Amino acid sequence: MSACDNSPTLCRANNKTPVLPRNACLPINRCNLPAVILGSPTYHDAPMPLALDGVAELHRDLFRRLEHAPHPSQRAAIFTDYLTVHFRLNHPEDAGYNASRGGRCGAHYASVLRGWSVNADSREGAVMKGWVESRFGLTPRFHGEPLRDPSAPAYRHYLEMRAAGLYGTHALEAQLDLVYSYCQYELTRAYPADTRLTLYRGVNRMGDFEQLGGSASRPRLLLNNLNSFTAERERADEFGDFILTVAVPTPLIVCYCGLLPGVLRGENEYLALGGVYDVALSTL
Repeated sequence: MSACDNSPTLCRANNKTPVLPRNACLPINRCNLPAVILGSPTYHDAPMPLALDGVAELHRDLFRRLEHAPHPSQRAAIFTDYLTVHFRLNHPEDAGYNASRGGRCGAHYASVLRGWSVNADSREGAVMKGWVESRFGLTPRFHGEPLRDPSAPAYRHYLEMRAAGLYGTHALEAQLDLVYSYCQYELTRAYPADTRLTLYRGVNRMGDFEQLGGSASRPRLLLNNLNSFTAERERADEFGDFILTVAVPTPLIVCYCGLLPGVLRGENEYLALGGVYDVALSTL
């Protein structure tokens, strides 16, 4: 079990060394591990599968169909068809859209992922960060500006963007539940359960990150609750003078380029859950 103690700033795992700032995790979530564990270095040392509550049970037929498809392209087609039918994505009027009154047609999983890829601080980015907060209990640390105080204008603006992004959609967060679960299904078929992928991120200002320890070349950083990385170091060079190199356990990966054709395009992008990471830092 895990618990948040009475410290104003830190969450503890099993009453041991503090591992997360208190306001970086929620006491409850909707997966099989508490946020204070899955967002800590302890999890990186000994990862285990993550499962969102009820997804496998509710969508048992989808995963049974995937088992009978030998090729990734076939499975991707089965998955996208399933989401289109199950969430009636071709019928926006079911979610309240009325073309005669104008307004936007509600977003869906693919448009949100593409929006994140263009700008993680957009309305789509707020939806993604809010989904991570709801499902995994990791709170966002940055959305256009630092998010430290839930009563501050910056946090209220993030909540407004999140709410606007969810309005008039076909259970958008439930769609994202399936994207994560399908991603984990594909990664499990491709890699052993304890695999860590080496990923890279280019940044311009290290001062934007919260450093919790470590050294100048190997800092321990608290990352945002959702982050974009690339599997190609030379692509990371294009995005900043500092290169963060991380070993990400596969259960922390939400989506990746190639999982769903036409959704995340280019840069060999991976979306990974945040928390505390031990990072190798290098410069160009």
